[in-house]
Amino acid sequence: MNTSGNGTPTSPGKAMAFCAPSGAGKTTLVRRLMAERPDVAFSVSATNRPPRGAERDGVDYHFLSTEVFQQRVEAGDFLEWEEVYDGRFYGTLREAVDSVWNAGKHVVFDVDVEGGIRLKDILGDRLRSVFVSPPSIEVLEDRLRKRATDSESEIERRLAKAEREMGRASRFDVILVNDDLETACGDLSRMAAEFLGPQRVEA
Repeated sequence: MNTSGNGTPTSPGKAMAFCAPSGAGKTTLVRRLMAERPDVAFSVSATNRPPRGAERDGVDYHFLSTEVFQQRVEAGDFLEWEEVYDGRFYGTLREAVDSVWNAGKHVVFDVDVEGGIRLKDILGDRLRSVFVSPPSIEVLEDRLRKRATDSESEIERRLAKAEREMGRASRFDVILVNDDLETACGDLSRMAAEFLGPQRVEA
Protein backbone atom coordinates (compact mmCIF):
# COMPACT_ATOMS: atom_id res chain seq x y z
CA MET A 1 0.00 0.00 0.00
CA ASN A 2 1.37 3.40 -0.95
CA THR A 3 1.12 5.93 1.87
CA SER A 4 2.64 9.26 2.78
CA GLY A 5 4.45 9.89 6.05
CA ASN A 6 1.20 10.74 7.82
CA GLY A 7 -0.51 7.59 6.58
CA THR A 8 -2.51 9.24 3.77
CA PRO A 9 -2.64 7.17 0.55
CA THR A 10 -0.54 8.69 -2.24
CA SER A 11 -1.78 6.65 -5.21
CA PRO A 12 -3.13 8.74 -8.12
CA GLY A 13 -6.83 9.40 -8.36
CA LYS A 14 -9.53 11.59 -6.88
CA ALA A 15 -12.48 10.92 -4.61
CA MET A 16 -16.03 12.08 -3.96
CA ALA A 17 -17.70 11.69 -0.56
CA PHE A 18 -21.50 11.69 -0.33
CA CYS A 19 -23.37 12.39 2.89
CA ALA A 20 -27.06 12.96 3.52
CA PRO A 21 -29.88 12.59 6.02
CA SER A 22 -31.79 9.32 5.73
CA GLY A 23 -34.41 9.68 2.99
CA ALA A 24 -32.65 12.44 1.04
CA GLY A 25 -32.02 10.16 -1.96
CA LYS A 26 -28.25 9.83 -1.68
CA THR A 27 -28.11 6.12 -2.52
CA THR A 28 -30.09 6.57 -5.74
CA LEU A 29 -27.88 9.46 -6.85
CA VAL A 30 -24.66 7.57 -6.15
CA ARG A 31 -25.91 4.49 -8.01
CA ARG A 32 -26.81 6.60 -11.04
CA LEU A 33 -23.38 8.24 -11.04
CA MET A 34 -21.60 4.89 -10.84
CA ALA A 35 -23.77 3.45 -13.61
CA GLU A 36 -22.77 6.23 -16.00
CA ARG A 37 -19.10 6.42 -14.98
CA PRO A 38 -17.18 3.11 -15.10
CA ASP A 39 -14.07 5.01 -13.97
CA VAL A 40 -15.38 5.34 -10.39
CA ALA A 41 -15.62 2.61 -7.78
CA PHE A 42 -17.18 2.36 -4.35
CA SER A 43 -15.07 2.29 -1.20
CA VAL A 44 -16.59 -0.44 0.98
CA SER A 45 -16.75 0.70 4.60
CA ALA A 46 -15.99 -1.49 7.61
CA THR A 47 -18.31 -2.00 10.57
CA ASN A 48 -18.63 -4.15 13.67
CA ARG A 49 -22.38 -4.60 13.25
CA PRO A 50 -23.67 -7.96 11.97
CA PRO A 51 -24.92 -8.30 8.36
CA ARG A 52 -28.58 -7.54 7.68
CA GLY A 53 -30.71 -9.54 5.29
CA ALA A 54 -28.80 -10.39 2.11
CA GLU A 55 -25.80 -8.16 2.88
CA ARG A 56 -22.47 -9.70 1.87
CA ASP A 57 -19.06 -9.29 3.43
CA GLY A 58 -16.72 -7.30 1.19
CA VAL A 59 -19.61 -6.08 -0.96
CA ASP A 60 -21.95 -4.14 1.32
CA TYR A 61 -19.48 -3.76 4.21
CA HIS A 62 -16.36 -5.34 5.56
CA PHE A 63 -17.94 -7.00 8.60
CA LEU A 64 -15.48 -7.19 11.49
CA SER A 65 -15.87 -8.30 15.07
CA THR A 66 -15.56 -5.56 17.67
CA GLU A 67 -12.21 -7.01 18.75
CA VAL A 68 -10.81 -7.07 15.22
CA PHE A 69 -12.16 -3.59 14.46
CA GLN A 70 -10.41 -2.18 17.53
CA GLN A 71 -7.20 -4.05 16.70
CA ARG A 72 -7.18 -2.51 13.23
CA VAL A 73 -7.80 0.93 14.71
CA GLU A 74 -4.76 0.47 16.95
CA ALA A 75 -2.73 -0.77 13.98
CA GLY A 76 -3.52 2.43 12.05
CA ASP A 77 -5.38 0.60 9.27
CA PHE A 78 -8.21 3.13 9.09
CA LEU A 79 -8.20 6.36 7.11
CA GLU A 80 -11.08 7.49 9.34
CA TRP A 81 -13.45 5.80 11.77
CA GLU A 82 -15.98 6.68 14.43
CA GLU A 83 -18.40 5.28 16.96
CA VAL A 84 -21.65 6.29 15.25
CA TYR A 85 -23.85 4.82 17.98
CA ASP A 86 -22.91 3.43 21.38
CA GLY A 87 -20.72 0.41 20.69
CA ARG A 88 -21.32 0.55 16.92
CA PHE A 89 -18.28 1.43 14.81
CA TYR A 90 -17.91 2.38 11.15
CA GLY A 91 -14.77 3.33 9.27
CA THR A 92 -12.83 3.58 6.01
CA LEU A 93 -9.93 1.16 5.61
CA ARG A 94 -6.91 2.58 3.82
CA GLU A 95 -6.52 -0.63 1.84
CA ALA A 96 -10.05 -0.26 0.44
CA VAL A 97 -9.20 3.22 -0.88
CA ASP A 98 -5.79 2.25 -2.25
CA SER A 99 -7.20 -0.78 -4.07
CA VAL A 100 -9.49 1.52 -6.06
CA TRP A 101 -6.82 4.11 -6.79
CA ASN A 102 -4.28 1.44 -7.72
CA ALA A 103 -6.82 0.12 -10.25
CA GLY A 104 -6.74 3.54 -11.92
CA LYS A 105 -10.20 4.60 -10.79
CA HIS A 106 -11.68 7.37 -8.66
CA VAL A 107 -13.13 6.57 -5.23
CA VAL A 108 -16.73 7.12 -4.17
CA PHE A 109 -17.44 7.25 -0.43
CA ASP A 110 -20.88 6.85 1.14
CA VAL A 111 -20.33 8.00 4.71
CA ASP A 112 -22.07 9.87 7.49
CA VAL A 113 -21.60 13.60 8.01
CA GLU A 114 -18.73 13.42 10.49
CA GLY A 115 -16.95 10.88 8.31
CA GLY A 116 -17.32 13.14 5.27
CA ILE A 117 -15.89 16.12 7.13
CA ARG A 118 -12.93 14.06 8.33
CA LEU A 119 -12.24 12.65 4.87
CA LYS A 120 -12.16 16.21 3.49
CA ASP A 121 -9.69 17.23 6.19
CA ILE A 122 -7.49 14.22 5.36
CA LEU A 123 -7.64 14.19 1.55
CA GLY A 124 -8.01 17.93 0.94
CA ASP A 125 -8.29 18.95 -2.72
CA ARG A 126 -8.23 15.33 -3.88
CA LEU A 127 -11.77 14.96 -2.54
CA ARG A 128 -15.02 16.74 -3.40
CA SER A 129 -17.44 16.46 -0.48
CA VAL A 130 -21.13 16.51 -1.41
CA PHE A 131 -24.00 16.96 1.01
CA VAL A 132 -27.26 15.70 -0.50
CA SER A 133 -30.06 17.71 1.05
CA PRO A 134 -33.83 17.43 0.90
CA PRO A 135 -35.61 20.69 -0.01
CA SER A 136 -36.78 20.96 3.61
CA ILE A 137 -37.32 18.96 6.79
CA GLU A 138 -41.05 18.89 5.94
CA VAL A 139 -40.36 17.24 2.58
CA LEU A 140 -38.02 14.75 4.23
CA GLU A 141 -40.65 13.85 6.82
CA ASP A 142 -43.17 13.27 4.03
CA ARG A 143 -40.72 10.97 2.21
CA LEU A 144 -39.97 8.96 5.34
CA ARG A 145 -43.67 8.48 6.09
CA LYS A 146 -44.48 7.45 2.51
CA ARG A 147 -41.62 4.95 2.66
CA ALA A 148 -43.53 3.22 5.48
CA THR A 149 -40.54 1.27 6.73
CA ASP A 150 -40.00 2.93 10.11
CA SER A 151 -41.94 3.25 13.35
CA GLU A 152 -43.09 6.66 14.55
CA SER A 153 -40.28 6.82 17.10
CA GLU A 154 -37.74 5.92 14.44
CA ILE A 155 -39.07 8.63 12.10
CA GLU A 156 -38.77 11.18 14.90
CA ARG A 157 -35.21 10.01 15.63
CA ARG A 158 -34.25 10.27 11.94
CA LEU A 159 -35.76 13.75 11.64
CA ALA A 160 -33.93 15.01 14.72
CA LYS A 161 -30.67 13.58 13.35
CA ALA A 162 -31.40 15.12 9.93
CA GLU A 163 -31.78 18.58 11.44
CA ARG A 164 -28.40 18.24 13.13
CA GLU A 165 -26.80 16.99 9.92
CA MET A 166 -28.29 19.77 7.80
CA GLY A 167 -26.79 22.23 10.26
CA ARG A 168 -23.36 20.86 9.24
CA ALA A 169 -23.97 21.12 5.49
CA SER A 170 -21.88 24.28 5.17
CA ARG A 171 -18.77 22.19 5.94
CA PHE A 172 -19.13 20.48 2.56
CA ASP A 173 -17.81 21.62 -0.82
CA VAL A 174 -21.21 21.24 -2.48
CA ILE A 175 -24.80 21.16 -1.22
CA LEU A 176 -26.86 19.23 -3.76
CA VAL A 177 -30.58 19.76 -3.16
CA ASN A 178 -32.56 16.73 -4.28
CA ASP A 179 -35.98 18.17 -5.05
CA ASP A 180 -36.46 16.59 -8.48
CA LEU A 181 -34.41 13.40 -8.94
CA GLU A 182 -33.66 13.84 -12.66
CA THR A 183 -32.53 17.43 -12.12
CA ALA A 184 -30.32 16.36 -9.20
CA CYS A 185 -28.81 13.52 -11.27
CA GLY A 186 -27.99 15.97 -14.07
CA ASP A 187 -26.40 18.39 -11.61
CA LEU A 188 -24.33 15.58 -10.12
CA SER A 189 -23.21 14.34 -13.53
CA ARG A 190 -21.96 17.79 -14.49
CA MET A 191 -20.28 18.25 -11.11
CA ALA A 192 -18.47 14.93 -11.45
CA ALA A 193 -17.29 15.78 -14.97
CA GLU A 194 -15.94 19.12 -13.76
CA PHE A 195 -14.08 17.63 -10.78
CA LEU A 196 -13.01 14.19 -12.05
CA GLY A 197 -12.52 15.16 -15.68
CA PRO A 198 -13.59 13.16 -18.73
CA GLN A 199 -14.45 9.53 -18.17
CA ARG A 200 -11.49 7.20 -18.44
CA VAL A 201 -11.92 4.69 -21.22
CA GLU A 202 -10.24 1.36 -20.65
CA ALA A 203 -8.29 -0.12 -23.52
